[in-house]
Amino acid sequence: MKIPLLLMAFSAVSAVAQEWPRFRGPNGAGVSKTEIPAKWTKANFCWSIALPASGHGSPVVAGKNVFVLCGDETSGMRIPLCVDADSGRIRWQVPVKAARNKHHKFNSVASTTPACDAERVYFSWGTSDELTLAAYDHGGKHQWSTGLGPSIGGHGFGASPIVYRGLVIINKDQDADGEWVAVDAKTGTVTWRLARRSKRISYSCAVAYKDQLVLNNWQHGISGINPMDGSLLWEKSVYDIETKERAISSPVVAGDLVIATCGFTTNPKHCVAVRPLGEGRVEEVWRIERSVPHIPSPIVYGDWVFLWEDKGIVSCVEHQTGKTIWRERVRGDYFGSPVIAGDKIFCVDKGGSVSVIRAGDHLELLAVNELDALCRTTPAIAGGKMFVRTYEHLHAIR
Repeated sequence: MKIPLLLMAFSAVSAVAQEWPRFRGPNGAGVSKTEIPAKWTKANFCWSIALPASGHGSPVVAGKNVFVLCGDETSGMRIPLCVDADSGRIRWQVPVKAARNKHHKFNSVASTTPACDAERVYFSWGTSDELTLAAYDHGGKHQWSTGLGPSIGGHGFGASPIVYRGLVIINKDQDADGEWVAVDAKTGTVTWRLARRSKRISYSCAVAYKDQLVLNNWQHGISGINPMDGSLLWEKSVYDIETKERAISSPVVAGDLVIATCGFTTNPKHCVAVRPLGEGRVEEVWRIERSVPHIPSPIVYGDWVFLWEDKGIVSCVEHQTGKTIWRERVRGDYFGSPVIAGDKIFCVDKGGSVSVIRAGDHLELLAVNELDALCRTTPAIAGGKMFVRTYEHLHAIR
């Protein structure tokens, strides 16, 4: 097994933030040093609770607070929610009247993951009338709500915000010309808008690369922007813009590379690694177009990037070269993304089966844990626990 080149980077992230403040944790990497057992028994369940409404959004964690968005599929009511990380007690919930937006049968009215900082937590939901960003302090007091115009997309909304340098930034790519938008985290005032020729609604989150943010989109490819004013720094078209595709997964950073995927259920899918070179220049380093995930995001560990495909084909690839180390099948159908705890990769399939493999140079299936419930989410890891949200429940495993 090769020595993990990024171990020092992981350690630095862990030292700064043991919490899980956005989709897939710090910078969307999905990686934690926390050791979670591969096989779960009843003793490993700290608690399990029924949520006040359903949804497919993942949890985030700040201190002893677990935040998650719920939604009523009949009325459209959205419910920002805070749960005590130690006991599972619901600390607060705030029902908000909203329209029931049309969405794909695999989507929900609450498919977004909140983002949080030291002062506030930020929730998003979208309808054909309005995309809403709403901020609450950690005690549940409403701070502000900002409407960003209609969200146009037959599959429904699903874009999760991130917080970066005092800004809340969200993807508003849609089935028309779209945009990315940043608002002031304290006030909700729009700071900048970046116009996009998106054509199809997408759900990819931004990640930080050095002092930039990286975006992923079918029509634009992979882009780097200035996070403070939204100006475009570089961009490379790497997908087939003539064939219908959609960017659902979020990019990851591997050393000096950015790795992203795009595709469509019945069309070819692409995993592409690019290297920004400075002064607006960027080069494609490698690409893979076999067994590429459409919905699950890639994940980096050591010298490798793992691609967990929707139908359970997992590939281990050298992240600097694109060379395939191994490609094997793990059972299940996956809508959530993999996360790493210690040296173990966890991914939950749609039936609530949590497959656990070793992050190594060959496939080693360590365990399959059954939650026996619909699940289209990604786990969160913080404070020595893994939090898994199924359609109607939230579980804490230690």
